[in-house]
Amino acid sequence: MIAMTISGLVVGTLGGLAGARLLAAMLYEIGPGDPITLGVAAATLTLVAAVAGYIPARRAARIDPMESLRSQ
Repeated sequence: MIAMTISGLVVGTLGGLAGARLLAAMLYEIGPGDPITLGVAAATLTLVAAVAGYIPARRAARIDPMESLRSQ
């Protein structure tokens, strides 16, 4: 899961930088490659991915393995 998150962040950052350069005239008070904005966006998406992976993993860890095998 972390590999998908990292690859998504890399592709998204590159796409965001390319798109920001095309729309640079519409950006107010920030540059197209503002590191703080990119860092906050990457940190937010990483946090969301971590929570999205943690919740199902915690739920799956609560299940007794023998009970799961018996139901199959």
